[in-house]
Amino acid sequence: MLGLGCTVEVSQIGEHLRRPIGVLLALICQFVLMPMVAFLMALIFSLNEVAAIAVLLCGCCPGGNLSNIMSLLVNGDMNLSIIMTTSSTLLALLLMPLCLWIYSRPWINTTLVQFLPLGAVTLMLCSTLLPIGLGVFIRYRYNRIADILLKVSLWSLLVTVLILFILTGAMLGPELLATIPPSVYIVALLMPMIGYALGYGLATLFKLSPNCRRTVSLETGCQNVQLCTALLKLVFPAHLIGSMYMFPLLYAMFQAAEAGIYVLLYKYYRKEVLQKSEPLDEDDDTDISYRKLKEEEINEVTYGTVANEDQNTVSMEPSQGMH
Repeated sequence: MLGLGCTVEVSQIGEHLRRPIGVLLALICQFVLMPMVAFLMALIFSLNEVAAIAVLLCGCCPGGNLSNIMSLLVNGDMNLSIIMTTSSTLLALLLMPLCLWIYSRPWINTTLVQFLPLGAVTLMLCSTLLPIGLGVFIRYRYNRIADILLKVSLWSLLVTVLILFILTGAMLGPELLATIPPSVYIVALLMPMIGYALGYGLATLFKLSPNCRRTVSLETGCQNVQLCTALLKLVFPAHLIGSMYMFPLLYAMFQAAEAGIYVLLYKYYRKEVLQKSEPLDEDDDTDISYRKLKEEEINEVTYGTVANEDQNTVSMEPSQGMH
């Protein structure tokens, strides 16, 4: 999050705040589309009440940090991505309990809405906002340090994601995986995919630019599974929730794998179909460190040209005088 904050420019955040499209999209994606998808999936696959509540919790969660990382990899609008993640986390304080109260009626007739995730959501909000805010400040004051932090954060991300997959596979294990119904696997596979598609369609409907469409797409499909896992653990006893405690982990694995395929397809499309290699044009390039490097190279070439022209002018003047 600190590294992602280093990709944000204060002036661009101001533009997004003046046109709060990011807040509106976060509201629609995270608290209209995804809860509805989770609700319909639970109905279509006839999930029992425990599995249905786990799916609903995941669908009603705000956007996850994975979306910010994947948006960076597909050259999305990082300012829009971070604003959407932050807005959905703030809105979750009120809208998440409301969505749970609305959609949980067919399966549970208790006061599930009383389990207000205020403490957990506030903790997640702070763990997101504080490092991002520090990163924005570092970018504003110390460009070189921000570039170094960005590179370090990306490398550390690769290592931690690899470790996460290994530990998740070890935790699940074949015996525990066998206790999870096949319908739950299908729901965990389809929900992120549908979220990505709906997000892209919504951004197209709003006539956003291609890089913003990719950003909204990833923001819609990526859920805050850490929050979902924490709520399942804190709210429900272990003997009741059982193997459904693992649903957020399944969702996390599928959303990461599908987002990885999303990134690979995007890279292939840019390179092979459009005959353009990375990085993108300046209008579509959100990698600040690369953009600054590119500007420096352009300036060096420009200065070199001017110097050569000046030398040629000076060397030509005496010859013209001799004529």
